[in-house]
Amino acid sequence: MTATLGTSTSIGTSASAGGTGLGTDACDVRELLERCRDAVTPALRAAVDRLDDASRAQAAYHLGWTELDGSPGRGGGKAVRPALARLSAAAVGAPASEAVPAAVAVELVHNFSLLHDDLMDGDTERRHRPTVWSRWGASSAILCGDALLALASEVLLESGSAHAPAATRMLAATTRELIRGQVEDLAFETRDDVGVAECLSMAAGKTGSLLAAAASIGAVLAGGPEAARSGLSTYGMEVGMAFQLVDDLLGIWGDPGITGKPVRADLRSRKKTLPITYAVTRGGAAGRELAAWLAADGEPDEDGLLRAAALVEAGGGRDWARAEADRRMDRAERALDGAGLDPRTHAELVALGRYLADRQY
Repeated sequence: MTATLGTSTSIGTSASAGGTGLGTDACDVRELLERCRDAVTPALRAAVDRLDDASRAQAAYHLGWTELDGSPGRGGGKAVRPALARLSAAAVGAPASEAVPAAVAVELVHNFSLLHDDLMDGDTERRHRPTVWSRWGASSAILCGDALLALASEVLLESGSAHAPAATRMLAATTRELIRGQVEDLAFETRDDVGVAECLSMAAGKTGSLLAAAASIGAVLAGGPEAARSGLSTYGMEVGMAFQLVDDLLGIWGDPGITGKPVRADLRSRKKTLPITYAVTRGGAAGRELAAWLAADGEPDEDGLLRAAALVEAGGGRDWARAEADRRMDRAERALDGAGLDPRTHAELVALGRYLADRQY
């Protein structure tokens, strides 16, 4: 798939060999996400209501339910992970409603990670609103995130499913893997020898692991067959990797009006993202110049940022990340093909995966 700078690019829209052949318009993904969000939000609100007054107020604000003054908010994110959890139950023939505790749990873990990430990254805005730590302080953001993480296990264990312990163990292991990815991401900031394999491993922990859990936890809670659980997990991991690759492209070439970040934000912060790492390690002369630019002191100016973006492209980072995202989506869809899933849900999972990896940059 080819593109030129300044044009929109679709990632992963072609069907894999042996796949369903459905495009992203095969089902209305936005309607699917809205339906899942509407089904899960009451249970998510009920869970958050258990928190102490301060943590409850901060979590409600972070989730988009309220504004800083306590007035009603405009809503939060797309609820992709809850949607995956519900679809994974339906994929093995269980009612999607049985996956609501799993959907709530993965959304709580996701938001635990966001609260902590915003603090560690020093981000003062998320979705064009002040972050919790920037409004209430670092300690409050840490405690609110910790409360959401504890609540996730509580909700799962209270689900009434005989498979709740297995689902809770899986989510705990996922959280440990997510933290591993974040630890490595922070360590990369002080290293100049990060390789592509290491960067992929970090992304698998930080991004892929939770999507893998979300895409299989409903099936685990419903007691679905191992082949289905394994296929769903692989699908989630590969979709997560494609999502991260596209996110890294957006971090350099994305439209600030869509991403909510300044243009070339990842270069401005000198993050060792996947396309940047590829260009540095495998980009020849362009990679060596890019490495020197990344190691330089001082705040980069606009001309320097433009030059760095050109070096990432000249070093092959842009094309590689785009091709790797396509490859990951092929692997995701192949994993579903061999999992023996409900056909309608299979198609919805394919469409949702392509929607996540088909963001414009």
